[in-house]
Amino acid sequence: MQTAAMTCVLCGVKVEGNFSGTGFDRLEPQDQMFLEQYLLAGFSIKTLEQNSSLGYAAIRSRLDKLIKQYKGVKEMDMQKKNVLEQLRKGEINVAQAKKKFEKF
Repeated sequence: MQTAAMTCVLCGVKVEGNFSGTGFDRLEPQDQMFLEQYLLAGFSIKTLEQNSSLGYAAIRSRLDKLIKQYKGVKEMDMQKKNVLEQLRKGEINVAQAKKKFEKF
């Protein structure tokens, strides 16, 4: 799936087209912000620890949780692509594909 339109909530401007997304787009906003802070800390837990109120164990735990979530998102993407490929090849019909997608 691709995003086909984006709208500014402040001014109402709407842009339509094909926009690619990433697995990061599907993370919670607070998780995206945490990853941004980690990136800006040079991927250093020590630096992030110094610049935030979190300790090493809390940061490591949060990173482990995010890694697990992201792997889950990527795995789900692969499963969805496999269903669409099966549908394209005629190995399954639309009703079967729909049933498989309902499981996601």
